[in-house]
Amino acid sequence: MLQLEYPWLLLILPLPLLVWWLWPPYGERSRAIRVPFFDELSRITGQTPARGAVVLRGNWLRRILAPLCWLLAVVALAGPQYLMPPIERTESARDLLLAIDLSGSMNTTDFVDAQGQRTDRLTAVKGVVDDFIKRRKTDRLGLIVFGTNAFPQAPLTLDHHAVSELLQELQVGMAGPQTAIGDAIGMAVKMTENAKQRDRVLILLTDGNDTASRLPADKAAQIAKQHHIVIDTIGIGDPKAAGENRVDLAALARIAKATGGHSYRGENREQLAGIYDLLDRMTPSKVKHEVYRPKLKLYYYPLGASLLLMLLYHVLMLVLVAPLARRREAGSIQPGSVEG
Repeated sequence: MLQLEYPWLLLILPLPLLVWWLWPPYGERSRAIRVPFFDELSRITGQTPARGAVVLRGNWLRRILAPLCWLLAVVALAGPQYLMPPIERTESARDLLLAIDLSGSMNTTDFVDAQGQRTDRLTAVKGVVDDFIKRRKTDRLGLIVFGTNAFPQAPLTLDHHAVSELLQELQVGMAGPQTAIGDAIGMAVKMTENAKQRDRVLILLTDGNDTASRLPADKAAQIAKQHHIVIDTIGIGDPKAAGENRVDLAALARIAKATGGHSYRGENREQLAGIYDLLDRMTPSKVKHEVYRPKLKLYYYPLGASLLLMLLYHVLMLVLVAPLARRREAGSIQPGSVEG
């Protein structure tokens, strides 16, 4: 579709007519030579005396081309452009972080895999989380691992295949033997502080209680809420165990409630998979659609046409009219005699 970017500039089209109507004609004074035998000179040369002024007269071609060139120049100034077909761009509107506990207790073999074989907690978690990642096609995903310390394993990205590969590389104890839940939440805040997406979700999975955080978990949850992060917590440890191996379900519930999230308990692989299915439904993929139309500038077409017409006109005048004028001037001077 063709349109003008500055259509209001077409209002200057009648400007030359206003100038011609309102502006006074150009005139200049020059010295004249008085010739006492002027009448004799006029008769000898065969010229008829006229008023003492020279009026430049234009030809019919210039009368046509001048308004046309002005019209083309004004159209070019108005910014003609062609609107290309609309293009829809889809972007992720949610940042989704997965925080996985790698403390020593994740090596406990109290889960059963799909084949009925006993497996450790981390292996079961990796299988369930990998399926969850494959379903989140439009969200930016990030991966946090924590033990005694918290580390970003995968930055926020749309490359879910890379996140899955980094997930499979996780090993028990690679972040330390203890559990730092508060530091993991703090890492989530840090990873999303410069993100444009306002909708941010952290799914935190742990099988222990917070024993190593430099930032208390409750305080970290308050900071996360200020940064618009919703935390869903999943506890998979034994709440009756002692020390590091005891999962504090009450603390996880407080963290989730403080940010508007939910807290869950996963005792086996099937229940854990059900939790992630529920989270997948509760936090559907959220995308942002932007429609824009590329613009192709066309001002150089009328501008180039105007310049080309002026150039052709002057070349035509130079080639055809100028020699004719010189021959006419040469033919106007005829030899004559002065009567005595």
